[in-house]
Amino acid sequence: MKKLLLLSFLLILPSLSFSKTILFLGDSLTEGYRLPKENSYPTLVENMFKEEGLDIDVINGGVSGSTTADGLNRLKWYMKKNPDIMVLALGANDGLRGLNVKKTKKNLLEIINHAQSEGVKVLMMGMLLPPNFGPEYTKSFKDMYVEIKNEKNIPTLPFLLKGVGGKKELNLADGIHPNKKGYEIIAKEVYKFVKENL
Repeated sequence: MKKLLLLSFLLILPSLSFSKTILFLGDSLTEGYRLPKENSYPTLVENMFKEEGLDIDVINGGVSGSTTADGLNRLKWYMKKNPDIMVLALGANDGLRGLNVKKTKKNLLEIINHAQSEGVKVLMMGMLLPPNFGPEYTKSFKDMYVEIKNEKNIPTLPFLLKGVGGKKELNLADGIHPNKKGYEIIAKEVYKFVKENL
């Protein structure tokens, strides 16, 4: 009887070790702009984990129009939910508004430092800008994420919209926000990235 109980415990143990809460802190791309909540990539990622039998709860902290400037205050509020991991997906609106890259970097580092000081593991989503912003600005914006990755030694997905950005058939009419099919592609990439870094 004792051996049977021990075996049952050992079978349950792996699933217990994967009990995590993941906060996706982002903007409208994370929120799932103009789509039902179930189509957003954080929800799709959570469903993928559930299908695999992993106890992963996802908090969709995406807010339309959010910039890095308000990220720290929002993170402090979400800390009440005790996330184990934060997936940082901010910066796109800073870039689209042409904000100072050094200031954006400073804001991102403040968010990361606060999360790490609270024992939260940080993963980051990089972003790229369209070429119409000029080669100098687009390069400095891209390099910013690489610099943060190296300085803080945090896992980074180079481009959140890989395979989706710029493709008309995978985006809404505004050409910026993914549609349902676009989010399905994004979710698969994000799922693989997050799973590798649990």
